[in-house]
Amino acid sequence: MSQTSTKNDSSADADFDHPIRDEDIEKAKLLLGLEAPKSIDEFYSVATPDALRNFTRAYGDDNPLFTDPAYGARTRWGSQIAPPMMPIALSRKMLGDPIPEDIRQATKRLFSGVHLFVSGQTSEWFRPVLPGDELYGFGGLESIEEKTSEFAGRSVIRVLRTVRVNQRAEVVSIDRVILIATERKKSRERGKNMSIEAASYTDDQIAEIDEIYAAEGPRGAQKRWFEDVEIGEKLRPMAKGPLTLTDIICFHSGGYGFAPYGIAHGRLGYENRQRKPKFYIKNQAGIPDVAQRLHWENEWSQSIGNPMAYDYGVTRECWLTHFVTDWMGDDAWLVRQHDEMRKFNYIGDTQIITGEVVGKRVVDGVGHVDLEFRATNQRGEVTAPATATVALPSREHGPVLLPKPAEELERTAIEMMGRHRELLYSAGSERKAGR
Repeated sequence: MSQTSTKNDSSADADFDHPIRDEDIEKAKLLLGLEAPKSIDEFYSVATPDALRNFTRAYGDDNPLFTDPAYGARTRWGSQIAPPMMPIALSRKMLGDPIPEDIRQATKRLFSGVHLFVSGQTSEWFRPVLPGDELYGFGGLESIEEKTSEFAGRSVIRVLRTVRVNQRAEVVSIDRVILIATERKKSRERGKNMSIEAASYTDDQIAEIDEIYAAEGPRGAQKRWFEDVEIGEKLRPMAKGPLTLTDIICFHSGGYGFAPYGIAHGRLGYENRQRKPKFYIKNQAGIPDVAQRLHWENEWSQSIGNPMAYDYGVTRECWLTHFVTDWMGDDAWLVRQHDEMRKFNYIGDTQIITGEVVGKRVVDGVGHVDLEFRATNQRGEVTAPATATVALPSREHGPVLLPKPAEELERTAIEMMGRHRELLYSAGSERKAGR
């Protein structure tokens, strides 16, 4: 890709193309096992009915359990509840004791100037998020390893664990996110050899996709009984796409992507650029713009080795949970999901999600069903394989009981929220005293 002289003259832009440093890997290991509060305010601070609806619709889900308070009131939950992936857009800053200062200083700018992307996630859910709930998070680095990537050469894979708790100090979920750091220069060099033909569609092909859409829908109040599910049973396919820029905008409108980078409009964007100058890279017109734009700007995506703009990995994670929640019905519970982003989902691509039942068992009196499923694009490539465990109501064992987190984790959550309240009210008292 050709670059303007204005871009080449930018000292900030010149600093975005660093190699992975051995010292960064060693310093990152200092963070292993350390628990710290999450200091990010996401787009939503409270789970209002509107927030739940808007987030759900942003990834193409119309399940009334997540979007309609009146419908939710008639279910076993007695309320509208949040879709499983809601914590990516709903969280408040948790106050607490930070990691030790010497470690914080040593790890302040790890992997600066390299490309970071999420390649997958394992999530566990323990209780629903209800209207009025707030979420807080704590966690840290669970593992780190260096690998050689087929796409980008040297890479560093970190697993970051986040525990989500509500304002009552109840554990809501645990996320283990796989974050990969790659060298932009090597990605770009390898990307020169990548050739992906942009998708295009005939009217007949669009009609075929539309047939899948027309057959979709949430199972809703019709119970899916554990006893009726058979191993090998196929799940109804789900369509997602063709992916457009409009889809990316819709996903943002639901609340994702505004934190932690703080992307904003006009003067707010200018102020954010002063705070995070290295996140802003000049485009071909010499305009500083967010590095995040690789999800909607082909030229910038090509500059790091991709043939065109592509989706967020978490968008597909939302799609995969949508596939499962449509199938399982209102009375079931999504216990766990593991997914991997194996290939990019480019603008114009269509994903068809298919899956099957691969196991069933009774765990502590609750019927569990194991699923394997995947998103496959129009080229026949599996871009996102996944597995899930779903708890289903049983004629023999009765309604679904929610899973319980480990007792040690429950105690940690209570302690972390207790410290948060202590600092919160202490700060409030100081403000009232005029200090």
